Amino acid sequence: MDTVLVVDDEDDICRLLTFNLEAAGFKVEAVGTGADALTAAARLAPQVVVLDLMLPDVSGTEVCRRLRASSELSDAAVLMLTARGDEYDRVLGFEVGADDYVVKPFSVREVVMRVRGLATRANERRLARGARDEGRRLRWRGLEVDPSRHRAELDGAELTLRPLEYKLLSVFLEHPGRVFSRTELLEEVWGISPETNTRTVDTHIRRLRERLGTSSDAIETVHGFGYRLREET
Repeated sequence: MDTVLVVDDEDDICRLLTFNLEAAGFKVEAVGTGADALTAAARLAPQVVVLDLMLPDVSGTEVCRRLRASSELSDAAVLMLTARGDEYDRVLGFEVGADDYVVKPFSVREVVMRVRGLATRANERRLARGARDEGRRLRWRGLEVDPSRHRAELDGAELTLRPLEYKLLSVFLEHPGRVFSRTELLEEVWGISPETNTRTVDTHIRRLRERLGTSSDAIETVHGFGYRLREET
């Protein structure tokens, strides 16, 4: 089932779109702020993001930029749904990476139709990315990540990881020895700004270490700065 993330600070619009998109067969989650949108996108990896431009915190254009900058979320399709319909805003929306643009007030049937087409486009992008990743594996001692299968293994046994734990491990394996600050990890893995509480990184690092068991020392704390994947010796 394809997933749609609805981002709008108007509750009525969120309810309307959620009801109709679910009726059309989509899994839907709705949020009202840009920060919540980026957090939810990192967790859900949606095929489509229906995104309002005018949000109370992070603007819709900035949310779109960050989605496009994320290696994990860049293939999501973005439909901007906004009251701002002048040429400047439309052009800006497409420049920051929107796939489609609909002006309020809107036809619900039309939005559902457009979302269906965008979901197909997003799935095609993911298939193409999977083909590019085929055969590329990330390794460190007994740890191995297969991006094409979204699978992690430790000494040949599959690791059961949550999506954010998998992303964290992948980032470290892609850059062995590099020290990441908490802010850098928030931006790289969560796709959210450093204004967010950076201690959430510590919580996820602790959980990832627990999953790694005897290899928990792979992720080293660099006191006063952040974390890194310990270099092989």
